[in-house]
Amino acid sequence: MGTFGSDHIPHHAVAEAVKEATAVAIAILIAHRSMGMKRISAIRSVNSSLLGWIVKRFGVTSKLWNDKHGEHDVVPSCQKSLSDLGLEYLNMYLVHWPFPNHHPKGCDVSARSPNAQPYIHENYMRTWRKMEELVDRGLVRHIGTSNMTIPKLRLLLRDARIKPAVNEMEIHPHFQQTELFQFLCDNGIQPVAFSPIGSPARPERDRTADDTLPTEDTVLVEIARKHKVHPAIICIKWAIQRGQTPIPFSVQRRNFLSNLQGAVTDPLTLQEMAAIVGIDAIAD
Repeated sequence: MGTFGSDHIPHHAVAEAVKEATAVAIAILIAHRSMGMKRISAIRSVNSSLLGWIVKRFGVTSKLWNDKHGEHDVVPSCQKSLSDLGLEYLNMYLVHWPFPNHHPKGCDVSARSPNAQPYIHENYMRTWRKMEELVDRGLVRHIGTSNMTIPKLRLLLRDARIKPAVNEMEIHPHFQQTELFQFLCDNGIQPVAFSPIGSPARPERDRTADDTLPTEDTVLVEIARKHKVHPAIICIKWAIQRGQTPIPFSVQRRNFLSNLQGAVTDPLTLQEMAAIVGIDAIAD
């Protein structure tokens, strides 16, 4: 479960959704015999033993923000996230973008920061060394990247002492990023997919004229009809069977219940998986 796109949702609603989704996930896992910072700070109110179980089994991920890449900013930023969440450590901490940048709250997709900098590998490695320090200090269990490209990842893999465990990126049936996905798999980096159903509810300011909606694609609609589920669930099934970790966001119980049920039941056929390969709207 991700929290991207929650800026239009009241803080308490996001917090309640996280708690409720956790309870639903526990129930589903048991049934199958398997066991924004302050927006979700209500996680503190969860029973302490349950919280420990959540952290160990599910994992909590946070990010180093775009304007905190400085060597003296990394550790304090992580410590603040831990304080906001009421946790002793994070399972995963990601560098949000591969270059320093900052956008004001509520800006649209055309906004350009005058202080943005290009990717400079030496600078990124200074940031990454502090990320490695977080692991050494026990503040995080794993570190990872977000929105990286293959050339940048090649340099990082060459020079890192602790290699990234994941790369978070946009992946859905209309934007499959096949080459980058395969590179990650070949190098033991787990692809984590934000906007796994194409972000149909994204704010108007974030939309562009060439956006497409996988949930309205005729191929997905037909597969969903056969499985008697919403096309969004087919996107989730496809992601998991392909090998990426989807992190859909919703505050509606019916939605995250359906997402979790779809993840563990009624897999897609090989023919259905192959059909979805053919609808990539932005092929490599």
